[in-house]
Formats: sequence, C-alpha cells, structure tokens
Amino acid sequence: MKKYKNTIKSLYIDSFNYIKTCKKFILAIIIIFFMGTIIGLILPLPQEIILQIMEMLKKILGQIEGKTTMEIIEFIFINNTKASLIGLVAGIFMGIVPIILALTNGYLLGFVMQISIDSEGIFMLWRLFPHGIFELPAIFISLGMGLHLGTFIFQKDTAKALKENIKNSLIAFTLIILPLLIIAATIEGILISLSI
Repeated sequence: MKKYKNTIKSLYIDSFNYIKTCKKFILAIIIIFFMGTIIGLILPLPQEIILQIMEMLKKILGQIEGKTTMEIIEFIFINNTKASLIGLVAGIFMGIVPIILALTNGYLLGFVMQISIDSEGIFMLWRLFPHGIFELPAIFISLGMGLHLGTFIFQKDTAKALKENIKNSLIAFTLIILPLLIIAATIEGILISLSI
C-alpha cells in the first residue's frame, strides 16, 4: 500500500514538473486565447456569421434542455474532456490545432461577453466568471501541452521525444486536467440548473 502511495505521489510530482517544462507554451496559449477574446469583444462581424454563431450556441443550449443537474454536469464534462484531449493530442501536427482552438475559443468567449454586455450590462460578466475558474486553466494547460507536443520534430531523436511527450502529457491530463474538468463541470452544471 505504501509503495502504491509513493508511486501515485511520484506520478503527481512528475506531472507537475512536466507542466512546468511546458509553461512557455501554456503562456503562449493564454496570450493567443485572450487576443481572440479581445477580437471577439471589439471586432464587428457580418450579420450572417453572427447568426451562425448564435445558431451554434442555441444548439448547445438545446442539448441540455430538460436534463437533470447530473446530466448537465456529465454533458459539460464529456464535451470539455473531448475538446481538451483533442487539443492536446492534435498538437502533434506542429502545434497548429492548439493555436487554432485557443484563438477560436477566445473569440467565442469575447463574442458571448459582448452579447452579455449589450443585453444586460457589464456587471453580467460577474455571472460568467465562475464558469471559467477551473475550466480555463484546464484548457490552457491541455492546449499548452499540445503546443509543446509539436516540438518533437525539432529534437534529434524525434521518435523518442514524441513518445516521451505523449506519455507525460497523458499522465498529466489524467491526474491534473481531468479533476479540474470535473470540478468545472460540477460548478457550471449547478449554475446552469439554477438559471434555467
């Protein structure tokens, strides 16, 4: 039992250390994300694109309509886990996918913030804030690790670097990202249930 605990502890330490090695890439993702948010806040879009985004948001809301709180939590957790995992693993393609996901998700956040401000005022943003406390760090770390994953092509032994990065990323995802996503989905699911 003691050996098992030491193994788990060792895996957590290794995961946190691996995330530290990815900190420049995580920071790059954060900058790209908030650039997208600023663009979403200030850049006017053609009405056709706005209608498409609104339709997409309505479709997402329609998928949780009539669900219990636990079902909403499960729905949010599964969707966020899929998005985070895809962003991480698809980073193998020179980190292009994590960059695109950070920019588009940032843009969508800015767009939703702008709609909220227009309809209910700037104080509406405080209602959006709890949704991102755990979700955004989880997404930033996942996409940052995905961006780092793409750097294997610059290593001398590309196969070894890719194998090590994938292994370390998936362990960190399981031990650190998933718990954050569970907490995020629980908070978001409860808040959505209360507001329906």
